[in-house]
Amino acid sequence: MQHRSSDAGIEWDDLNELIISAQQAGNYDMAIELARRALKIAERNAGPDHPDVATSLQNLAVLYQEVGERNKAAPLLERALAILKRALGPDHPEVGEVLRSLGEVYQDLGQNARAEPFFKQALEILERRRGADHPEVMSLLISLGTLYFMERENGKAESLLQRALAIAEKVFGFDHPRVAAILVNLGGLYQTQGAYNKAEAVFKRALAITESKLGPDQPEVVAILHNLALLHQAQRQFDQAEHLCKRAVAIGEKAWGPDHPDVATSLNNLAILYKTLGRYTEAEPLLKRVVAIMEQALGSRHPNVAMAQQNLADLYCAQGRYVQAEPLYRRALAVREKTLGPGHPSVARVLESLAAMYRASNRIAEAEQIERRFAAARGRKR
Repeated sequence: MQHRSSDAGIEWDDLNELIISAQQAGNYDMAIELARRALKIAERNAGPDHPDVATSLQNLAVLYQEVGERNKAAPLLERALAILKRALGPDHPEVGEVLRSLGEVYQDLGQNARAEPFFKQALEILERRRGADHPEVMSLLISLGTLYFMERENGKAESLLQRALAIAEKVFGFDHPRVAAILVNLGGLYQTQGAYNKAEAVFKRALAITESKLGPDQPEVVAILHNLALLHQAQRQFDQAEHLCKRAVAIGEKAWGPDHPDVATSLNNLAILYKTLGRYTEAEPLLKRVVAIMEQALGSRHPNVAMAQQNLADLYCAQGRYVQAEPLYRRALAVREKTLGPGHPSVARVLESLAAMYRASNRIAEAEQIERRFAAARGRKR
């Protein structure tokens, strides 16, 4: 959330403080309403092309991203970018930051081809203005490397992540938590390549750094445990995976409380492991709890709620409980289409699962209808 010294007036300054308070309290409906008011005031007092307007646009975009409505964030950031280019020049670091934000939004929307040039432009600006070894450059290398990883351009991804790692080690030291975070990204890349030994070594180094610097029961440990659990699961080392998942849940509940969305993520990982092992009666209450936590914390329209609903529906389908699965798939589909757009890969995945469910329950006409929508969604993605 940004807040610059303003020409938009005292009321605009006061509203920005209230927006931050509402955001920190988790009252996003109020924060969004206040941000809309702040935008109107900035436009009225400073003019539609003033940097204060760009600030309000960025603040509103951040709030939409946090509630999962990323499709509303993109046009706001596009307008902020145009304003700042005119006001500050196309090579200004603030322009680079908006370019990066746009890349992240389009990446979250599954539009990697649109995201890539924004990341590249931001990287060029920040390398020139901040220097090749600046932490902001490091962060952009991670973002661009992650994009290439998602696009399965593993050579490009590894090169960028290795460069980011070298910057982090130079700037922060070899045993800094920022180094550990990049190692986790590298480990994930190695895992997808089937290089399990390399992945495990990298994850274990990240875990050792984090435990040493922050403590073994700190929340920063949780994400590394998730990755190690997935690595063991990929190698069918299920006992080790279960132990790591349970440890992640315990740390999260202690650090954040039992009803936090990050705890729900750990519970979800444990439930998916149980589903993989056919331990459905253990998986079901966990997934129901995940749905409840996500709905309470994030609201029913958030994409993470849709993900939780789909996972529960998948569990029901695995047991042939199609009547219970269908409404969950339908709800997940509606949320994802509204918040992410009809061409997002997550929409295609729900459609694919729903079509498979209809075929399994011998509802062929409905399956064929959904399969046509699935083909259209994949076509939009390409």
